[in-house]
Amino acid sequence: MPARLAYSLLWLIALPFVAARLLWRARRQPEYLQNLGERFGRYPVAAPAQLIWVHAVSVGETRAAEPLVRAMLDRWPECSVLLTHMTPTGRETSASLFGNERRVLRAYLPYDLKPCVTSFLRHFRPQAGIVMETELWPTLLGACRDRGVPVLLANARLSERSARRYAQWPSLSRLTLGALTAIGAQTEADAARLLDLGAHGVEITGNIKFDMAPPATLIELGSRFRTRTANRPVILAASTRDGEEALILDAFVAATPPEALLVIVPRHPQRFGEVATLVANRGLALQRRSDEAPVSPATRVWLGDSMGEMFAYYAAADVVLMGGSWLPFGGQNLIEACAVGTPVILGPHTYNFSLVAEQAVAAGTALREDDVESGMRAALALLREPARRAAMGRAGLAFSASHRGATARTLTLVAALLECREADA
Repeated sequence: MPARLAYSLLWLIALPFVAARLLWRARRQPEYLQNLGERFGRYPVAAPAQLIWVHAVSVGETRAAEPLVRAMLDRWPECSVLLTHMTPTGRETSASLFGNERRVLRAYLPYDLKPCVTSFLRHFRPQAGIVMETELWPTLLGACRDRGVPVLLANARLSERSARRYAQWPSLSRLTLGALTAIGAQTEADAARLLDLGAHGVEITGNIKFDMAPPATLIELGSRFRTRTANRPVILAASTRDGEEALILDAFVAATPPEALLVIVPRHPQRFGEVATLVANRGLALQRRSDEAPVSPATRVWLGDSMGEMFAYYAAADVVLMGGSWLPFGGQNLIEACAVGTPVILGPHTYNFSLVAEQAVAAGTALREDDVESGMRAALALLREPARRAAMGRAGLAFSASHRGATARTLTLVAALLECREADA
């Protein structure tokens, strides 16, 4: 059976379970049931005549797309940009980043079934498509190729673990990657893994996330956060994942002096209440960012229950314990912390950001520890050593500055896509 036909049959079989999962997630995040028709290719918003489509699955990809989207809006003023997502948090991030920009539309990407993706492409008629990082949908990309819509895989990254999964379906992987017009890979290792799977037209463009300039409004908000905490020493547990908060809280209780403040910002907003319960169960005094109140001297944990403010949290912190790296989730993006000059402590699991993590450690702006307990001890040591902390901060600023330029290189690939479409028209 041809690989694409087998994939389509699997999707049909899985669709009831996909719908059930959507309902299950909506119990904690009702936004999943909003705009439901878009997931099946039904879109109420009118499509502009000239449109570039950018797919950013969730929060991280949407933030990474921001420099590129703004660069495209500047270069092609006659074009609009459609941002598609798979999660409500990705869509909310898009709204917060581009809410006042009338040329930016947002919608959910449809499920990867032929009728749904055909409806999507017929409705929006994009001149070109850009998929951020590694969100590859075989039916969608095949339909784009058949309709003459050139697609770029931008800021592409592929861990060894993900490459092994793709290699289990070699025929389908070759077909899917072959439907792409071009690929801009973050690193040589990413490019090599993509080529091994059958990709073509791969160029190394670097990581667009280095081009994300800290917004002045968020840096100012970080200063207000710092004032609200009365300049207490702040350890930030950033973008934490399920299971990590309990470990971090236990290490914090065991090792830290009472004047230290732990700020926890969970990766997913639907877990804010769950994390607050974890704090309460340990008898720790808790306040929330959403309370808009000064942090009491008795408060031990400040819960960052807000979206789109990570730069502010990083700017307010003395040291960062990077979430996603203490249990095998693959880590989270540490570039934003480096960009504001805040030292980072990483756990052992950073396979999704392996090269950036290694480079940050080599540059002297990050430390790696084997477990949460040693990570907390390293954070406390940095709190006691302001000179070392400042040196790591300066190294982070230099590290970020030295890796910029990926947006301009990616924009060149986008221009080639549009020229290709015009030539075929």
